[in-house]
Amino acid sequence: MESIKMFTTRRGFLLTTAGSAVAITLSACSGTQSGGGSSAEGLQNTSGAMTSFKAGDPFMATQALNVSMLFSDAPTYPNKSDWLLWSEITKRTNITINTTLVPASDYGQKRSLLIGAGSAPTIIAKTYPGSETAYVSSGAILAVSDYLDLMPNLSEKISKWSLSSNIDSLRQADGKFYLLPGVHQDPWQDYTIAIRTDVLAQLGLKSPTSWAEFRTFLEKIKASHPASYPFSDRFNVTYPGGNVLGIASVGYGTKAGWAYSNFTWDPSKKTFVSTPKMDEYKALVEYFRGLVGDGLMDPESFTQTDDAAIQKFVTGKSFAISTNAQTVANDYTKGLTTNFPTATVDKMQFPSGPAGALLDPITKLENGLMINASIVKSPNFVATMQFIDWLWYSDDGQEFTKWGVKGTTFTKDASGKRMLDPGITFISMNPGAPKHLQKDFGFSGGNFAYGGTTELLQSTFSPAEIAFQKSIADYKLIDLAPPAPLNEAELEQATLMATALNDAVSQGTVQFILGRRAMSDWSQFMSELDAKGATKYVDLVNGARARYLKEHP
Repeated sequence: MESIKMFTTRRGFLLTTAGSAVAITLSACSGTQSGGGSSAEGLQNTSGAMTSFKAGDPFMATQALNVSMLFSDAPTYPNKSDWLLWSEITKRTNITINTTLVPASDYGQKRSLLIGAGSAPTIIAKTYPGSETAYVSSGAILAVSDYLDLMPNLSEKISKWSLSSNIDSLRQADGKFYLLPGVHQDPWQDYTIAIRTDVLAQLGLKSPTSWAEFRTFLEKIKASHPASYPFSDRFNVTYPGGNVLGIASVGYGTKAGWAYSNFTWDPSKKTFVSTPKMDEYKALVEYFRGLVGDGLMDPESFTQTDDAAIQKFVTGKSFAISTNAQTVANDYTKGLTTNFPTATVDKMQFPSGPAGALLDPITKLENGLMINASIVKSPNFVATMQFIDWLWYSDDGQEFTKWGVKGTTFTKDASGKRMLDPGITFISMNPGAPKHLQKDFGFSGGNFAYGGTTELLQSTFSPAEIAFQKSIADYKLIDLAPPAPLNEAELEQATLMATALNDAVSQGTVQFILGRRAMSDWSQFMSELDAKGATKYVDLVNGARARYLKEHP
């Protein structure tokens, strides 16, 4: 995978924009299929295509083809032309991928420029749900929902994994969707809080499972380390407190941080409501205001860089910090144990909140890809769609892009458990080995290796991470919002309101949390948001919902 920072900030940014928020509730006209097979019969542009291609079949183009791809080049494992990944793709499929390399830090901007200029490669990888919305009206990207019959592996997973509602959340006002997302068999919650488990044991405490218990943990730390801020956080790029507010908002029954949207579906009222006007949103703000006010949370948590927060944690100045599985191993453990040899750190169970132990089902979708619309004119169109379906969505293709080549980079034992070759390292496997699965071979890279079966997803997990996933297996999924498709004029209005409104909510939220505004100003804050369109925004969405119900009774 690419750097964690890039993953979190990019996804978080998209969730705060008007286009992505609208996309979450766009029209649901189900075009998904069960994936019985892909047939080139009746189509003219079938050069290189297999005449029959079913889910589970290997794919091999009937003639050598080249397919262009926009590739997000991660600084931690930059692309190499001699990666085994590239040669093995050609060997297995008879297709050569020609990459246009873009530094990960500039990927979003360069992608927009290339699409706008009409010169984007055929495959536009590393695209998160919502970011495709900006390109729909231009006709530059393919309405992939029109061609699911050419993608039997994806179609089968949508059917078997009950993903229709998730896929429908990607549909635009025309009822079509334009993004091929990564798809997970089950919801996958990665982000939570990392805590010093050695200190937890010293204090005789159990690991917190709720936000209330997390506060108790911080209070105990503060009592034993009065000069410290027990919780000093990171992940502020694009949104102050982006991660912690986002994960906390799930258990509070609202949306905040990277998960923020200007509207939230209220199933009890069967209507959309203004998110910052929810009592649940105010309660969330008051919780974190209390942590800061009582010296339990570092006020710099909403402004400091990741490196600054990490340094405080690994030097013992703080004892809790936002994390995911990879940052525990890559950012915390080594530095912490260098300074404190007996120290231990682990992910805290995803905290429940006042609304219960909840997960967002949107975590069944991941970043995926867009396709240049011009491909439909290519004689190789069908072959290209079959190739994409195999590489990104077949079980074999997903295992290949994640683990590499059986017998070369990994082996399997009699039970089917995968084991990395002893001379290769990745995450916490085979530390000190001379070769690296990503850097030297190109596998487990962020342009390919997202999504798949739960077994495949967890195949690179540590025992602690598997235990974390099991701990949330019984969490309830919140309801996906019903369709409320905005037409082009409405989408333009929403986009115009969103920037000022999002900024006002973000800045105001932090001001209240840090104590720079008194809670007695909350009503005034709501009036300020109304002046920027908070109520108008929700009225727009509810109007679109009413229209949808009328057109689709």
